Order: sequence, then C-alpha cells, then structure tokens
Amino acid sequence: MKFAVIGGTGLIGSKVVRKLAAGGHEAVPHSQSTGVDVVTGEGVDKAVAGVDVIVNLTNSPTFDEASPAFFRQSMANLLDAGRKGGVHHFVVLSIVGVDQVPELDYYRAKALQEQLLTEGPIPYSIVRATQFMEFIDSVLSWTADGDTVRLPATPIQPIAAQDVADAVAAAAAAPPLQGIHNIAGPEVFPLDELGRITLAARSDSRTVTTDDTAGMFAAVRGDVLTGKGEASLAPTRYADWLASH
Repeated sequence: MKFAVIGGTGLIGSKVVRKLAAGGHEAVPHSQSTGVDVVTGEGVDKAVAGVDVIVNLTNSPTFDEASPAFFRQSMANLLDAGRKGGVHHFVVLSIVGVDQVPELDYYRAKALQEQLLTEGPIPYSIVRATQFMEFIDSVLSWTADGDTVRLPATPIQPIAAQDVADAVAAAAAAPPLQGIHNIAGPEVFPLDELGRITLAARSDSRTVTTDDTAGMFAAVRGDVLTGKGEASLAPTRYADWLASH
C-alpha cells in the first residue's frame, strides 16, 4: 500500500516510515521541510493524491490556547484533500485520557482533532498512546529550579517512541478501526518517582520534591493518563530504555 505520513520527519513519524517500508509498503514522509504545510494547505493535495492511507503525526507548535486552531485548520485541509484524493483510511496519533483533562488547552485541542476525524468523510483509526519516555526529560525541565525538580505524584505509564511507532504502523496497515486503540508502556509510576528514577540513572544530583501543584500534569485527576487495563501493553520497560539512552 501507499502511505502519506504527514509529520513523517519527526520523532514518531520517521520511525513509522521506516517500519512501513520494512513491511514492503511505500511510505512517503511529508512535513514543512518537504514543502507540505498543513495549516496553509500548501502541498497537501499533492501529498495525499493517490495514496491509500494518511497517517497524521503533525503537532501544534505550541501547547497553549493557540493549539485548537492548529488542529482545526490542519484537519480541515487534510480531510478535504484526502476526500478528493480517494484516500480510504486516515490514522491519527492521540493521547490516552485526552478527553479526561479539559483543563489543559492542548488536551482539548487533541480531543477536537479526534472529533473532527470521527465526523469526517474518511474511514479512520485513532491510536492513543500514554506519555513518551523520550519526553520525560522535558517534563523534568518544566519545573526545575536550581537543584530541585518539583513534580506531582500523577500516575504515568510511559511508552517508548519505537513502540508507539510500531503500533501506529500496524494500525495504518490494517483495516480502519472506526474507533480507538489505546497503547501504553508496561509499568505505571507516580511522576515524582519517575523523576527520581530518571535522575538517579543519569547520576544527576538534583532532588525531586513532590508538589501536586507543579507543572502541566498537576491538572490531571487520578489515573486517567494510564491504560487502566484497557490498553495494549508495549514491551519496553523504562529501566531498559534508560540504559540504552
């Protein structure tokens, strides 16, 4: 099959392209660097014309109140181009629990993206993943102050980017789900404890202080960002990922 991987040069997209190509498919990466702008629509029609599947891995440049506008415009352009181009499957990567944290602008924006897809003209699959292991360092940096990192005890079930890409590629190569597939890492950690494990593994002398008001994840209630038994569990454990990164 032929795939247009929109956002195909990024962390997940580049891995999806390689996975699909290894399976014998034609997977073409598209991004602003290849002349495709999903907001203005530049290059979108050409990118998706004649492909079997669109895999949309683009992301808003910000996590703030501007993010809904990005997803609204980008999805409108991609869905319209896909309809005109005869695409029969549209895959989006989203977030486990995305509809359970309305306090966060970015989560509301991703929930809007899902809604636009489900209401659109193309059969679809939504792959929702838990937080990427590759993003834990960024999470630590958001609330770091000198020798202290403040983190809430929010339950997190981190998943490796390669495992995410494998799941997205598998969903893209299969018939449309007309629904959601949740994927998660094999272990649940309180975020503050995950911070301590990460710093210790990297011989980082900073101290993690539990602060349930600190950072973006302070808005999360309970364990809504974990798979809670409903998700397919990926194989990569966090300790093994840390050892290889």
